Amino acid sequence: MIPIRERKADHIDICLSERIAPGYCYWDDIKLIHNALPEVNADDIDMTADVLGQTLEFPLIVTAITGGFTGAKKINENIAKACSELGIGMGVGSERAGVNGVDPESYSVIKDYDVPLVIGNVGAPQLIPQKSKDRFTVEDIGKAKDLIDADVIAIHLNFLQEIVQPEGDTSAEGCYEAIRDIARSYPTIIKETGAGVSKDVATRLKGTGIIGMDIAGMGGTSFSAVELYRAMKVGDDIRTGMGESFFDWGIPSPVSLLEARNGLPIISSGGILDGIHVAASIAMGACCAGIAHSVLREATESSDAVKQKLLLIKEELRAAMLLTGSANIKQLSKAKYIILGDTKQWLEELQWTQNNTY
Repeated sequence: MIPIRERKADHIDICLSERIAPGYCYWDDIKLIHNALPEVNADDIDMTADVLGQTLEFPLIVTAITGGFTGAKKINENIAKACSELGIGMGVGSERAGVNGVDPESYSVIKDYDVPLVIGNVGAPQLIPQKSKDRFTVEDIGKAKDLIDADVIAIHLNFLQEIVQPEGDTSAEGCYEAIRDIARSYPTIIKETGAGVSKDVATRLKGTGIIGMDIAGMGGTSFSAVELYRAMKVGDDIRTGMGESFFDWGIPSPVSLLEARNGLPIISSGGILDGIHVAASIAMGACCAGIAHSVLREATESSDAVKQKLLLIKEELRAAMLLTGSANIKQLSKAKYIILGDTKQWLEELQWTQNNTY
């Protein structure tokens, strides 16, 4: 069994040095309709957004990246400082390691900063027994929440990663009820990790008592790809082959966003690269957008580097709001758009499938 510190460090190194995204940007298929006479003063645009009970200065969260090894402390601290100064949300990587005493300060460092929305993170596979491993209890979830003073707990659905990972936890039986148990005790959202949420799953999840979802669709970081490189490193031909086969498995992020709309707040993530993508996701029904890989390299450098990248995204969002005549986020949520390319084809085929039976 590979030590958890080494595995988490591997993930960061791979994400910084290898191709870990499918290569097609589905968000570029969403085209906002230009307003040539917007009647809006860019300086007066109100970008604040209410997200999961907290007010953000603009609708963006730096979602789960890491934790549980020495180098993660610097990454999380740089992100936390930047998010605090800009007034936006932040999540951390899976907290199982920290709760179990593995570099807990790599997570808890964010408590030193006034981040307006802090999202904890535990894996759905760890909520049920896995081979010889003990399951994460409701009490453990409380420890994860306290470790970072989280406002919300995200339960991540990473079964694609687990099935490709050599040491993965591959049982999913019982996760639904486990999620319901957690949601009764703590404010809880569901977070996919790069493969998206379908309409059927979103409908089922609404019955658990969760307060929102992060759809994290295909198009951004593929954890099948991440595990592919880890398998190559140790000469595991089976897992290498599986990683290659499932590299682009999943539902594209914009498709998942439209499919998953069920009345709950939705965070749109998975391939968000700039402020135009953020604006498009708001127009399509998200309460805010989430990014991770887009700021990872900056997070290994300094908080100022993270802040500058986030400020660029903020100003791109402001420009998109001006150019759609949106004086605030509510108006942006009603902006007109069209859908092109592979995303359009996905939606057309899904519609055909839903209207036909075999």
